[in-house]
Amino acid sequence: MPSPAIGIDLGGTKTEVIALGDNGTTLLRRRIASPRDDYGATIRAIAELVRSAEQELGARGTVGIGHPGSLSPRTGLIRNANSVWLNGRPFGRDMAAALDRAVACANDADCLALSEATDGAGAGAHAVFGIIAGTGTGGGLVLDGVAIRGANGIAGEWGHNPLPWPDADEWPGPLCWCGRHGCIETWLSGTALGREASRALGDGVDAADAATRAAAGDLAAAAVLDRYVERFAKACATVINLFDPDVIVVGGGASNLEVLYGDVPARWHRWVFADAIDTAFRRARHGDSSGVRGAAWLGRGPGLTHRPAG
Repeated sequence: MPSPAIGIDLGGTKTEVIALGDNGTTLLRRRIASPRDDYGATIRAIAELVRSAEQELGARGTVGIGHPGSLSPRTGLIRNANSVWLNGRPFGRDMAAALDRAVACANDADCLALSEATDGAGAGAHAVFGIIAGTGTGGGLVLDGVAIRGANGIAGEWGHNPLPWPDADEWPGPLCWCGRHGCIETWLSGTALGREASRALGDGVDAADAATRAAAGDLAAAAVLDRYVERFAKACATVINLFDPDVIVVGGGASNLEVLYGDVPARWHRWVFADAIDTAFRRARHGDSSGVRGAAWLGRGPGLTHRPAG
C-alpha cells in the first residue's frame, strides 16, 4: 500500500495514533494511557504505537507528533509543557532515534490548526487561526497550508497573552501556572469556565452543567456564559487585529458551547479595528480528531523535522 501519514497526539492523559491515506481516509486509529512522569516510557510508548500501526498496515509511513509545550529553536529542547516530565528534553531528536527516521514535531494547537486548514473547517482558506480551549488554552497559525512556527517557535501562543480590555473586576486576574496573572488561559479554558460556574452556581457545577442550565432559562447560568462569551470575543478581536485570518476554528471542550458561534462574532466588532469583519468563526470539523490528524499531515510537510544521528 502507499506510505501512510502517521500522526501521534501526545497528551497528558492519553496518547493517540492515527494513520491517514493520501485522501485523508482514516486507515487506523487507537489510543493508550499516557505514561506519566516518565520520559523514557513516553518515548518507548510512542515508538511502539508507530511500529504496531505499521505492522498492521504492512507499510512504513511518515511520522508527525503533536506534543504539549514547544521546542526551542535554539536548543531543540521542550519547554513550557504542562506534562512537565518533557521539559528540558530533546524530544524530537530522541523520537527520530527511536524510530530511525525523520520525525516532524509541533505544538498540539499548531496540529489542530493544520488539520482544520488542510481538510477541515478552514480548508481552502489563505489564513487560519486554530484555538484549543480545553484543559488549557492555546492557538496555532496556518498560512497557505503551512503551520507557522515563528522566530522563537512560539507563534500562536495566544493563551499566555493577557485578557485584553479587562473590566475592573478582572484585574489583575487569576494566577496562571506560568506564574503571571490574567492570561487568556485563566479565563477561557474549560477549567476556568468550570471554576466560574462553581463559584456562581455551586460546587460541582461544571461548564456543561452551566450550558444546560442556561438553555433551560437559569438566569445565573446564563450570566456565567455571557461573561465567558464576552471574554472570548475580546480575545478573538486581538487575533483579528494582529493576524486578520480568513477563519478562526475552535476545538477543545469549549467548542461544544453552541452559544459561541452566534454570540462571539456578534460582539467582536466592538474591539476589531475595521469597518467590516469577514472572518469566519467555526467549530473544528474533526472534533477531538483534529490534533492527531494535524500531526499526521505535519509529517508530510515542512514542519520542524528531526533526523536520527548519523
